[in-house]
Amino acid sequence: MKRKVHRYYLAVTCLWLLATSAAVQAYAQPYPSKPVKIIMDAAAGSAPDVALRLIADRLGQIWRQQVLPVNQPGAGGSIAVRVASEAAPDGYTLYDPVSSTFVQPAGAAPNVPIQVPRDFAAIGLVAEIPMFVAAAPSLGITTLAELIARAKERPGALSCAVTGVGRLTHLTGELLQSRADIKLLMVPYTGGPAHAISDVVSGRVGLIIEGYSGIAGAIQSGSVKAIAVASQARLADFPDVPTVAETLPGFSATGWQILVAPLGTPDVVIRKVSADLRQVVTDPDVLKKLAVRGTFARAMSPAETTAFTHDEQRKWKPVLERIADQTR
Repeated sequence: MKRKVHRYYLAVTCLWLLATSAAVQAYAQPYPSKPVKIIMDAAAGSAPDVALRLIADRLGQIWRQQVLPVNQPGAGGSIAVRVASEAAPDGYTLYDPVSSTFVQPAGAAPNVPIQVPRDFAAIGLVAEIPMFVAAAPSLGITTLAELIARAKERPGALSCAVTGVGRLTHLTGELLQSRADIKLLMVPYTGGPAHAISDVVSGRVGLIIEGYSGIAGAIQSGSVKAIAVASQARLADFPDVPTVAETLPGFSATGWQILVAPLGTPDVVIRKVSADLRQVVTDPDVLKKLAVRGTFARAMSPAETTAFTHDEQRKWKPVLERIADQTR
């Protein structure tokens, strides 16, 4: 009997050693040793998509491996959350959630809002994207003060395109209405800013709130006019665009996106990706390319990234409660 027990424990020990050896060998090769996918819930051509592709390209140069952004938009971000959470925790599938995935009305979509470190392991900040407020030239509105005055004269008459209910474009519009004490007609769009901006250019919708990359072509061509940006200070690349805070003191609304990994991803991989992401987002050439797109980056450790997301969730909680009250 003792001999059988001994053989049993010997077999278990051998299996454990084999499994451990396999795990060690899997990470004995320098990471990454094959292409890396980054899931994102933003549509192609949107501001987060443009920023991630620039960052991914530089990571690919460092790693000498392909880094492939994979767009999985839809269902308020819940599709991308599901795909990313079900991925193998081996570092070869990462996830780039945008701020709206963390800051969203409860019950708006399955699987969201998410939290770190409860749902994913934080790696670092990818980019920050201040929201722009732009108007159709046919409105004859050239400043935020004129927009507010018009909205007060005709509550609910001014329509404003936002890319997704519960996403940051929508939340920014709600915050603007609350702070300015006005009523806008919020018009939600799915699939990114392309359809929304075409309706603004045509005059079917009067206003749009969006990151610069999503409306850059229309602004540059004069098809729409940027009347304000919700950054804390005027942007160096857009010195003629006033901040919303110049009219409504203290107002700011900046989208952001972070890099995370499925739970269980080895710490050695998290540290490696975080260090290389830091190298990318502190590169002057990368910062310059982001800035002309109205996007910015700064380095954050995994712990700093976690704290940052928690601060943002607290900041937007009153706006989410306002939306919830409106739907009751």
